[in-house]
Amino acid sequence: MTGASDHIPVNIITGFLGSGKTTLLQRLLTSDAFADTAVLINEFGEIGLDHHLLEEIDENTLLLQSGCICCTIRGDLKDAIRDLYSRRECGEIPAFRRLVIETTGLADPAPILSTITSESVIRHHFRLGNVIATVDAVNARLHLRRQPESVKQIAVADRIVLTKTDLAKPGKVKKAREAIRRINPMVPVIEAADGPVDPALLLAQDVHDENHKLREIELWLEASRHDEGDDRGKPHRHDVNRHDKRITAFALTFDKPMDWTAFGIWLTMLLQSRGEDVLRVKGILNVVGVATPVVIHGVQHIVHSPVHMKNWPDDDRRSRIVFIVRDIAKAEIADSLSAFNALAGDLDRKNDAA
Repeated sequence: MTGASDHIPVNIITGFLGSGKTTLLQRLLTSDAFADTAVLINEFGEIGLDHHLLEEIDENTLLLQSGCICCTIRGDLKDAIRDLYSRRECGEIPAFRRLVIETTGLADPAPILSTITSESVIRHHFRLGNVIATVDAVNARLHLRRQPESVKQIAVADRIVLTKTDLAKPGKVKKAREAIRRINPMVPVIEAADGPVDPALLLAQDVHDENHKLREIELWLEASRHDEGDDRGKPHRHDVNRHDKRITAFALTFDKPMDWTAFGIWLTMLLQSRGEDVLRVKGILNVVGVATPVVIHGVQHIVHSPVHMKNWPDDDRRSRIVFIVRDIAKAEIADSLSAFNALAGDLDRKNDAA
C-alpha cells in the first residue's frame, strides 16, 4: 500500500461502563454491513456471539455469519494490530477492509489514537477513521461528574450514540444532549433506544472524500455560528462545561489570512507543551497565497494531515478554529496565536522592504 486512500480505516468504539457499548457492538458485529470488517474486542463472552458463529479460526479469532472477523486483544495493542494484518496478508483470515477497536469502559482513547497514527508499521497500512462514543442518556450527567474518562471519551469522539433514550425521561435526554454539546459542540449525536443503529451513520468517513469533508465542515460551522450569535468577527467561547469546569470549548476567528508557516510552528509548540490538555482542535483556515480553505484537525498530541478543500463551504472567508481544552485559558491560546500572526506579518513586511 502506498497511497493513503488505500490504507485500512480504523474506527474506535468507546464508552463508559454500562453506556450500551456492548449492545452496540453486538448489533454491528452481526450486521451484513460489517462484512469485510475485523473487530478487536476485549472478551468474546461479553458480546454473546454463539448464535452468529460461522467458524472458529482459533481460540482468539471467530468468523461470523455476517462476514465479520472478531478477535480478542491479547497483550499489547500494537502487536495485536500488526499480527492481524500479517494474518490477513498470508491468507490465514479474510482480507478485511476495515478495522474496529473496542476500548474498555475506563479507557482513555487518546493512547489508541496515538498508536494508530504514530507507530510506523501500523501507519503504513492503516489510517484513523471515526471515533464513536456511547453515552447513557439515563446516567450521563452522573458519569460526567464522577468519571473524567467519560468527559475525555466525548471530547475526542467524531460520533456520539446516545443510548437508553427509551428509558430516560425527555428532560433527561435533553440535558444529556446539552452536556455532550458543552464538551464537544460540533459532534453529531445519534439517538439509539432499543433498535439498531445504521452502521453507515457511524463508520462512514473518508478523509479523501471531498463531499464528506465538506458536509462535516458545514455541520460544525453551523454549530459554531449558533453560539457566536451577533458577536461576529470576535473570538468567542462556549459556556464552560458544568460537569467538569476544567474543560472549556471555544472558537477563535481571524479576519485576515493566516501565514501557514507561522501557524504550523505555533500549533506544534502548543501541542508539544500542552498536548495532554488540548483535547481537540479543528479549524478551517484562510491561508495566505492559497485560494481555497485548508482544514486542520488534531486530538491531543496527534495532528492529522491538513486537507485542502476545492471550495469554501460558504461566503465567509474568515479563519475559524474550534478548541476543546482542559485547564488552558482562552486568552492564553488567542494571545499566543495572535502574536505569531503579528510576527509573521512583521517578517513579511521586512522582506518586502529589503
